[in-house]
Parts: sequence; structure tokens; C-alpha cells
Amino acid sequence: MHLSSSKSGVVLAPVSRGPDACQMITRAQLGQDLPQRTVLGVLTENGQYRRTCGQGITALRCFSGSENVFPPAGKKALSASGVQGPAKQGFDMYVDEPEQGDRDNCTGREGMAFEDAYEVDTRTLKSDLHFLLDFNTVSPMLVDSSLYSQSEDASDFGTDVINVTEYAEEIHQYLREAEIRHMPKVHYMRKQPDITEGMRTILVDWLVEVGEEYKLRAETLYLAVNFLDRFLSCMSVLRGKLQLVGTAALLLASKYEEIYPPGVDEFVFITDDTYTKQQLLRMEHLLLKVLAFDLTVPTTNQFLLQYLRRQGVCVRTENLAKYVAELSLLEADPFLKYLPSLIAAAAYCLANYTVNRYFWPETLATFTGYSLREIVPCLSELHKVCLGIPHRPQQAIREKYKASKYMHVSLVEPPAVLPLR
Repeated sequence: MHLSSSKSGVVLAPVSRGPDACQMITRAQLGQDLPQRTVLGVLTENGQYRRTCGQGITALRCFSGSENVFPPAGKKALSASGVQGPAKQGFDMYVDEPEQGDRDNCTGREGMAFEDAYEVDTRTLKSDLHFLLDFNTVSPMLVDSSLYSQSEDASDFGTDVINVTEYAEEIHQYLREAEIRHMPKVHYMRKQPDITEGMRTILVDWLVEVGEEYKLRAETLYLAVNFLDRFLSCMSVLRGKLQLVGTAALLLASKYEEIYPPGVDEFVFITDDTYTKQQLLRMEHLLLKVLAFDLTVPTTNQFLLQYLRRQGVCVRTENLAKYVAELSLLEADPFLKYLPSLIAAAAYCLANYTVNRYFWPETLATFTGYSLREIVPCLSELHKVCLGIPHRPQQAIREKYKASKYMHVSLVEPPAVLPLR
């Protein structure tokens, strides 16, 4: 397979589209050896995870095992030039020293139980971040399409409880309060020692492709990205394990949202057996611990469906709004600083103006409490992303919305300039 490299360390593989296409997703390489600090520890400024406060850095003993070898036995390494160091039989997990604000806030909180701590293989220090999505071979679990009695589009506005007219305002108010409690840390990536925002973008793009392959609901994707961001807000992760975290987040979101979620073996399969079933289940366990089993999260998709139901628009505008909202998942910066309800409002405005040349109806301004002036900063960022997405290497969302069921809305050219004051 031909790979091209760049100075940034990101290696891109040719992507062929089609129902039977084998797709190699991007991966990243380090230009120099990483510091010998093995991390899957607790980050500072962690408002979502309970831990005890101590002085200095505490080393905690963890366990090693043959199941954590990377890449797995019997699998070929993707990078022919990658250098692998000798396997180590053990490692230390480090808990970062909490900052002063954390010491004040975490007094009396319950500490983390690390007896089930997830093992990290130090070989991954010299491994590439890679994503392999190969659907040419036979899957260990074939999803029966007959199980899906109705399409997602038909169910969005049919039995969706958040759109019950009698309780719409109360439900919206509750979701607005809940979204604040479930916000990831805005700049958590600055504290990650081994992964970057670009790697997160690659991972989310890959999750979109997986969701399309298994016909997962849009809400499942939004939940998975929320779980991923909240986990990374609390835990520092090596790049060799980032795909494992994303896969576990999608597994968890599927169990929460789907009627017929893919099995664990299927999620192992989509990673080309890079990780074992035991590793995936242990990561799911750790993910639940870090999230404190709090999985009921208001997402941008929920708010957008509320707005579309409240203020009816044509199908083209509706699909375009969903496309624009989904693009916001790719970027941690700047969209993590905006509430999901505000991103949904901005997506509605951009789609409505592109199709109907009108931004924000008065009925939604009254319902949400958002004025157009409050929406403008997020709207400008979304507009910039829409203009730039055709030139980016991550094309999964754009390809998804090129389908006829979405009326090819990703091919719609947004206005070059928005008349915003």
C-alpha cells in the first residue's frame, strides 16, 4: 500500500470510496523518541472525576500481560519502518499533582480505585497512531438489516420523547441545565502529553465511517464523541491507545442508544484485531468509571431536532442543518467552548440562511432565549468550517451527506459571506 508522508508527521493513505472499498485511515508518527513517561493517569482540573488529593506525583503499580502486546500476535504492523523496543513486564501509572483549585474542590472526595487499572504497553511509545477500517473480509457478526423496522429519518420526529408538545418547554429547560453539567474541559488537549487535536479529528472521522457501515443512529455518534471528550478531559492517553478509547466510547454509546447494537466481537473486528476483546471490555469498564456511569447527555443533535420540530423547515434545510451540526464534531477547538444548544442554533441559522436567506426566527428566539447576536460567534466558526471542509483530508461526514437520502446537501455551496453585523 502506498503511503505519503509530510513534515507534520501525519501519514495519509489513499481512500477509495464504495460499498466494498477497503479504507486505510490516517496515522501519525513521532519525529523523535517520546519521554519515558508512561501515562494513562488523571489529568489536573478534572471536574468530572472523583479522586483524592495528594502532594507530588504518586506512582501506582499496574499489571502487564501478553494480551496487551501491540500489534497483536499474528497481525502485521502497518508501518514497515517502525522500530519496536523490547517488551517490558511492568510499568508505572502516574497521577498528576492537582493544582491549587483542584485541592480546594476535591476535599473529601472519593479516590479512584486502581486495582482494575488498565494496562498500557510501553511498546506503543514507538508505535504509530493508525486506524484500519477493512470491510472487504467477512465480519464475525453480520447485522441483519431486517431488524431495522424503520429508518432513522422516520423515527426522528415520530416517537421522540423530547418533542412532546405538552412538555417541550420543560424538557428544553431541563436539557439546558443538564448540558452545562456534562461539558468536557474546553482546552483539555493542552494537557495531553502524547496526542493532538489532529489525532482526535482523525478518530472522529473514523467513527463516522464506522457508524455509516453499521447504520448507527446520529445520536449514537454524538454520544460517543461526548464520552470521548469527557474521558480525555480526565485521563491522559498514549496515541497507541487512542483508537481503543474511541472504539470503547462507540461501543458504550451503541449499547445506550441502539436497539440492536453491534457486538463486542464486531468492534474488535473493525480495528483489524489491533486490540483484544479483553482490552476493549476493560477500557469500557474504565470509561464507565471515569464518566461515573453518567451517560444521559444532552447533545447538539437533540437540541437541533427540537428546533426543527418547533419551527418547521423544508427537508433540504433540515438535512443541511444536520450536516453542519455534525461538522462541529471534528473540531475540539473552537467548538468545545460552545454549549450544544448554541451549536444547534448556529447550525440551524446557517442552513436556514443558505436555503431560505433567513437566519433565526422569532419563535425560536423566544423558545431558546438565544438572540442572533449571541449565536453569531459560533455561526461564524461553523461557516468557516463549511467553506474549508472540501479541502480537508477528513471527508467521512461530507461523503455521508452526499447520499440521496440526505438530498446531497454536502454539495451545497454555503454563501461566501454572511451578512452579520
